[in-house]
Amino acid sequence: MAVSDPRAHQIRLLRLRRFAPFFWTVFLGAVNDNLLKFTVVLILTYQVNVPWLPPELVGPVLGALFILPSVLLSATTGQWADRSDLARLMRLAKSAEVLMMLLAGWALLAKHVPLLLLSVLLSGVHVTLFSTVKYAYVPRHLHAGELTGGNGLLEMGTFTAILLGTVCGGVLVAPRWGGMWGLIAAIIVLALAGRLAAQWVPLTPPVSPGLKMNWNPLAETWRNLDRIHHEPVLFLCLLGISWMWCFGAFFLGLFPVLSKTVLHAGEDIAALLLVLTSLGVATGALLCEWLNRAKQGDAPDLGLVLVGAAGMGVFGLDIAWVVHGISTDPGMAQVKAYSVGDFLARPLHWRGLADQMMMSVSIGLFSVPLYAQMQFRAEADRRARIVAANNILNALLILLSALLTWLLSALGWGVGGIFAVAALLHGFVVTMTVWWQPLLWRQTVAWLRRWRGPSPE
Repeated sequence: MAVSDPRAHQIRLLRLRRFAPFFWTVFLGAVNDNLLKFTVVLILTYQVNVPWLPPELVGPVLGALFILPSVLLSATTGQWADRSDLARLMRLAKSAEVLMMLLAGWALLAKHVPLLLLSVLLSGVHVTLFSTVKYAYVPRHLHAGELTGGNGLLEMGTFTAILLGTVCGGVLVAPRWGGMWGLIAAIIVLALAGRLAAQWVPLTPPVSPGLKMNWNPLAETWRNLDRIHHEPVLFLCLLGISWMWCFGAFFLGLFPVLSKTVLHAGEDIAALLLVLTSLGVATGALLCEWLNRAKQGDAPDLGLVLVGAAGMGVFGLDIAWVVHGISTDPGMAQVKAYSVGDFLARPLHWRGLADQMMMSVSIGLFSVPLYAQMQFRAEADRRARIVAANNILNALLILLSALLTWLLSALGWGVGGIFAVAALLHGFVVTMTVWWQPLLWRQTVAWLRRWRGPSPE
């Protein structure tokens, strides 16, 4: 654990060796993973068609391949992280990423579909390992007062990486930007840069060097969840983080359908919605430390969670109302296709975009305190395994959101109706959680009192 520094601030962390190399290692890997995934989606949708993978199934299949390792391997990676030096584990993973991207480069050049799918699956393994390691590393090198700011930076980096990877994938695949060779060069250079950054991550000795591996992921996951269940606040944090991913998946998963069938627009509008979501979550994450109004050295608290939860529900419900209004507008039947300019010319669309931005900011405010509190309360000698259990819950609830979306669509519900169900379900979940764990309300009141009082020095 690093020595407490009373001058510490989240931006200052990017100049410190205990955080900066780690941050860039994680960030570059996340950009590369999203770049590869989105590029393969584009190639298999528009350039290479095989009978056993029709274009309409490319997105769901690749999404499933990307998330499958989180379900199957998180329990194992959590144990591995607890019994290993985290810095050395990161270097090993980044070396493997270089080899993985070389394989992906060859598959892209040959347009070999099975190898492209294998590359996405391996990228999901890379994500699974780092999604466990990064949240185990942070509390080892940041003191309690820095956890909110450090997690804000990580959340900002994650969503910025998703945005950059997606946008760069669409740009680099175009011939005028180098086409396939430019794309291959980008993924290999990013992997090499990540490996170089990992070389500077300080050693982080194992917390449970003698841990005996349990290779049964179901038994190991159940054992960790059973242990956490007896620690209500920690269990609350895990459930809250998983619910955040479930709630977000309702909206993110329907952006392409919303753009095509409701807005009568192309992929550029879906991309605009993704940009707003990424920027909004990143903004909310960065605001957490300032809005928290805590004194330097204070332990993280959950005062912002209900503020973020309220924003998610209110703005999510208004998005549903706006989408319903657009879909029932008789004038939309004559619209053949929107450009971004035409889309932005309608006032109701601006309201929807503002809602999307504010809902995304609220997601950042909701999630960062939960991550910080999870790291603060987790037992040091099993922290990675707790994070791994959380990753499995995240994956399962994302799959649950996909299942509910499919079921509602099969029953004839439109996009606006599904958004409304997500928002109302969110309100029910938050209400029941506050009833179950009044600590959330008490810490929100304490946060409001800090804002009414004098500013902390």
